[in-house]
Amino acid sequence: MKFKILLVTLLSCLSFLSFAQFETVGIIGSATPNGWGESTPMTQDAEDPNVWRIEVSLVDGEAKFRADNDWAVNWGNTTFPAGLGEQDGPNIPVRAGEYSITFNSSTGEYLFDFDGEIGIIGSATPFGWDRETFMIADVDNPDLFTITLTLVSGEAKFRADGSWDVNWGGEGFPQGEAIPNGPNIPINQAGRYNISFDRAALTYSFEEIVSFTSVGVRGSATPGGEDEITPLNRDGGDPNRWSAVVDFTDGGLVFVSDEINNLVWGGSDFPFGIAEVEGPEVPVAEGRYILTFNTATLEYSFLEIVPFATVGIIGNATPGGWDEDTPMTRDANNESLWRIRAVLLDGEMKFRADNDWSVNWGAGDFPSGIAIQNGPNIPVTAGEYRITFNSTTGDYNFEEIIEFAAVSLVGASGPFLAWPGDDDSRDTYMTKDANDGNVWRLESVELVDYDPAADGGIKFRANASWTVNWGAVEFPEGVGVLNGPNIEPIAGTYSVVFNSSTGEYVFSEPNSTKDNWINPAAIAVFPNPAQDLVTISIEPLQIDGELTLSIYSISGQQISSQKFQSQEQIQLTVANLNNGSYLLQISNGKYIVGKKLTVLK
Repeated sequence: MKFKILLVTLLSCLSFLSFAQFETVGIIGSATPNGWGESTPMTQDAEDPNVWRIEVSLVDGEAKFRADNDWAVNWGNTTFPAGLGEQDGPNIPVRAGEYSITFNSSTGEYLFDFDGEIGIIGSATPFGWDRETFMIADVDNPDLFTITLTLVSGEAKFRADGSWDVNWGGEGFPQGEAIPNGPNIPINQAGRYNISFDRAALTYSFEEIVSFTSVGVRGSATPGGEDEITPLNRDGGDPNRWSAVVDFTDGGLVFVSDEINNLVWGGSDFPFGIAEVEGPEVPVAEGRYILTFNTATLEYSFLEIVPFATVGIIGNATPGGWDEDTPMTRDANNESLWRIRAVLLDGEMKFRADNDWSVNWGAGDFPSGIAIQNGPNIPVTAGEYRITFNSTTGDYNFEEIIEFAAVSLVGASGPFLAWPGDDDSRDTYMTKDANDGNVWRLESVELVDYDPAADGGIKFRANASWTVNWGAVEFPEGVGVLNGPNIEPIAGTYSVVFNSSTGEYVFSEPNSTKDNWINPAAIAVFPNPAQDLVTISIEPLQIDGELTLSIYSISGQQISSQKFQSQEQIQLTVANLNNGSYLLQISNGKYIVGKKLTVLK
């Protein structure tokens, strides 16, 4: 059975428990082979000494985890088959069965993994799309399945017997109607959930276990002073992270929680520190800051937003060398965000403010990273790039722009019925779009059925060479990846559109009165780069019907796919995505739109 370590931070607001590495960890209880008299030992992971595993047969009863065969350190909770073990917590209720158990002695997280009847699967779940986490059937209602699970921002579905033959999705969150073979359920907020699925009623619900419903700051340094709480916003990708852009005055502040927990944290350090319950007021200097507070780790930070007059790039990789800054353009909606399109040489560079070395940023990573004040030079590979930089957080990204002299369609399923050889190209050349050097077209091409026995299929390649080629299995539309597999066509005559920047391709009927490829310039994506939430404006397109919006990595891996009813604007959370470049693809089954998205936090 496949394992995956579930790593989350144990929510703790009052104290932090720290233990040295244990000699042993085992399970004990009436459900275990040795009962309450003796621990059944688990095996320590070779790479992470905090992770312990065991494959074991259990009976109906209770269990706990304990360290070093002693009750001095033990963990339990009331949730099964997954949960967060608490020190000296209650006994875990266990159902009889064969289990592969994973336990993390640092975070307290545990999973009793088993092959069940109904499971939850998806990018938001512990195993991703690789396999499901099976749920527990209710004793009194065999059609009701439940589990308590930590989810990340993403998507999920329910399915039966570990197979896609029977599966359910839905459009609603946190509850909704379960639709057979329906769309992926959008999980908009990372967190810990009590999840239920009713196979008979075809309903589901995600009830979040929220530690805090609101977090804010109060004090003489805040806009609301001592009398009014200035709220912080909860991060969509991290349930413990709260942040806001706030204008502060000289003074002090404390962090305050909602009326349920009614906690107050303070700290003596600025601009970074670790808060403590009922600690002193944090001393704050006047300025505009991105304030971030983590309710799990109690870390806080104040990142000052400095209104620089200019920010530019400088270095032997840049047009001006080390002598002159090449200026960047400030984003109209974000005073910290700067952009430039530039041709760079092999070499090094840095970002700097106001054409002066008193404020400059660098780092050792390329093509993306987090630059620090007076950091090292950024190593650069020659090319043309779209560069973005955040002068407050230091995040930067280089997106390479490549335009080829020629792009062609090749393959044994294409017009030549053979792959290119050494002495003849056998390339069917495409025409470059007059308005976009990355868009290539074929008005009409005849294809034959894909035959794996005859090394069939087709691919796109650049400059009549295999150095740069794109492929993917999907047909009639998909996202080709560099050196990807052969596309598997169905015999017919098609018009073809291919985007050499994004890898998107579409094969459609050549006699269609409308082009099924819409230029990316027709849609607006903002803010771009995005941090937590992105808005996609499709008003000019007038696309009707149900829309599918998919996010792909630059390597062509589909990260998510959601369905929307046609509307002028779509809002999408990207808080769970890492910094970097992505492809947004919008389609209603007939028309397709591609757009680049940069995530920069």
